[in-house]
Amino acid sequence: MDWREYAEAMAVLARRLLEQDSVQATLDEIAAAAVRLVDGCDAAGILAVRKGRAVTLAATGDLVRECDRRQAELCEGPCFDLARRGNGDRVYRIPDMTDPRPEWKRFAPAARELGVGSMTGLLLYTDEEDFGALNLYASRPGAFGEEIETAGWLLASHAAVALASARTIDQLEHGLESRHAIGEAMGILMERHRMSEEDAFGVLRRISQHHNVKLRDVAQKVRAERVGPA
Repeated sequence: MDWREYAEAMAVLARRLLEQDSVQATLDEIAAAAVRLVDGCDAAGILAVRKGRAVTLAATGDLVRECDRRQAELCEGPCFDLARRGNGDRVYRIPDMTDPRPEWKRFAPAARELGVGSMTGLLLYTDEEDFGALNLYASRPGAFGEEIETAGWLLASHAAVALASARTIDQLEHGLESRHAIGEAMGILMERHRMSEEDAFGVLRRISQHHNVKLRDVAQKVRAERVGPA
């Protein structure tokens, strides 16, 4: 691998990731970039585990989705091992799926059946019981050598920063949209029922609590119907 060219590619990737207009677009670009930039990588995806439940966040093809499904079904594989290991490791490399770790007695044969010859897991983020990993797949054994640990770590580091930024922006925008919806719904109630601001908010909050529905969703329903609840 030409490390100078790889470093230049990382710089370009950093800009591309920050140009994405949503969290999902950022996730999709991270997975696509792995296939473009990592030697031997035929497919890639991002798998998150939230409170023990696995969710595919991005995938470059059906092989990735099916492999994620097998990991979730069996609770085995790189993503789960990255979560369980508390020693700070961020890269997990399986050079040859025909010679897997002993605890992968079920996942390794399943992955081989799907056509996976070698695999690497890269930790992207951890947040209490929520974590995500970028998984790289190759059809042939031995596709990922020792240098993947450096190359993958660089890729994952750039991806993690961009993903954190995208998630923060998304949360901020979502929060602003929620506040705007609640404010508009309060205005509708105040106008139609001659309520005070405090009473209008109290109505929305009681409906939210009684029906176990988010306050934002109650507000959006009031806005959509343009009538205040009784």
